[in-house]
Amino acid sequence: MGTPGFAVPTLSAINRSIHEVVSAVTVPDRKKGRGLAVGFSEVKKFSLSNGIELLQPEDLTDKDFLKQLKDLKPDLIVVVAFRILPEIIFEIPTSGIFNLHASLLPKYRGAAPVNRALINGETETGVTTFFLEKKVDTGNIILQEKIQILPEDNAGSLHDKLAVLGADVVMKTIDMIDKTGRKGLKLTGQDDTLATKAPKIFKEDCLIKWENNALKIHNQIRGLSPYPAAYTRLNDKSIKIFKSSLTQIRSESEPGVVSVSDKKLMVNTKDVLLEINELQPEGKNKMSAKDFLNGLNIR
Repeated sequence: MGTPGFAVPTLSAINRSIHEVVSAVTVPDRKKGRGLAVGFSEVKKFSLSNGIELLQPEDLTDKDFLKQLKDLKPDLIVVVAFRILPEIIFEIPTSGIFNLHASLLPKYRGAAPVNRALINGETETGVTTFFLEKKVDTGNIILQEKIQILPEDNAGSLHDKLAVLGADVVMKTIDMIDKTGRKGLKLTGQDDTLATKAPKIFKEDCLIKWENNALKIHNQIRGLSPYPAAYTRLNDKSIKIFKSSLTQIRSESEPGVVSVSDKKLMVNTKDVLLEINELQPEGKNKMSAKDFLNGLNIR
């Protein structure tokens, strides 16, 4: 069960393995864009191109859907970036139902663990497989694997690394369950006192507050790049910022004041200048700061 591109490496790995994928479950088709063309989820695209049976329930408690799911007689259900499931589904697979989450639980429970880890300046994250329970992201842990967050990582690059790592951890989890059964696993309970939240990203999370220190702003930009992207306002127009670099040059103007030094685009923050490397002015394509300055005839 899954929807976005993050779930595809896992589905692909299971499909290539000795284990049989009896069906994939994803969201219904949605109309997208200005032309309202029908859009498929990434899981559906992969399933169609690989001959995998597909279920797309609008309502996860619908009797017809639940009957279809039961008729498949699944031994195991794997959930990767899907919707919150009703408990009635938990009892359908004979060996249980587990989820892949893109954090080292109990840290970063919620919808945006990759973004939030970067925004908070973490240097390490990972993936976790755990059996589902009623309360979201709280079930007993089966496996965890860590990965270092590199200084050059952003949400896009870290997402892709974790998707690949996650597929490997899911396969290890499936093989363990296949070998010992659920009762033979050594599970680890989550310590709720160590839990942190990773709520969904909203537009207000994306607005840059230049009165913050440069490191905090830099991490916000990394954590929101390439999507949905941090943004600022200049001359009553929005500018998305995708990449920045820290400097050691002390700010001498008010936070948010733009300056150009050695053909570099700088913005004053609470402490030091932040160099802007890649941006997208409203109504234009993404561009380098150099091209942006050239367009303004600023040298």
